Amino acid sequence: MDADAKKTTLRMIPYGIYILTADDGKGNVGAATVNWVTQSSFNPPLVVVGVKADSGAHTVVKGTGKFTLNMLGKDGKGAAFTFFKPAKVENGLLSGQKFHNGANGCPILDSAIGAVECVVKEVLELGDHSIVVAEVTEAHLMQAPTGRADAAILEMKDLGDNVYYGG
Repeated sequence: MDADAKKTTLRMIPYGIYILTADDGKGNVGAATVNWVTQSSFNPPLVVVGVKADSGAHTVVKGTGKFTLNMLGKDGKGAAFTFFKPAKVENGLLSGQKFHNGANGCPILDSAIGAVECVVKEVLELGDHSIVVAEVTEAHLMQAPTGRADAAILEMKDLGDNVYYGG
């Protein structure tokens, strides 16, 4: 396989940018910028998320079986870049970001335009990312979009010409 063709072709898949957050209630909080996300079922409402297998977020999600997926608006670039690094809670902030806990105990970023709280149904561990299938148990809309809901989300292409994931 031509490695350059593979990389370029796989990067043609459009990606939204989200922050996955998880908390085990014992002081271990995981958060990560994720972009491999899709809804996979209407009833029950299921989402599928790719989570880097060696990340702190993966450890907490796998250990607790729950997480929140925070949707970032077009002005969420700062948060996206913040959670490319391991998360930490200091002075009541999650990596410098204001948050509050959802019903499942996981952080909901105050700057997110929406969020869904999830319960893990299955984790498929193949490759360097695990595929997490989860049921949406709560939904929060902090900022109603004008126009199409999918047009309100921060996308990979909004992060600049040199930021890619995949391939």
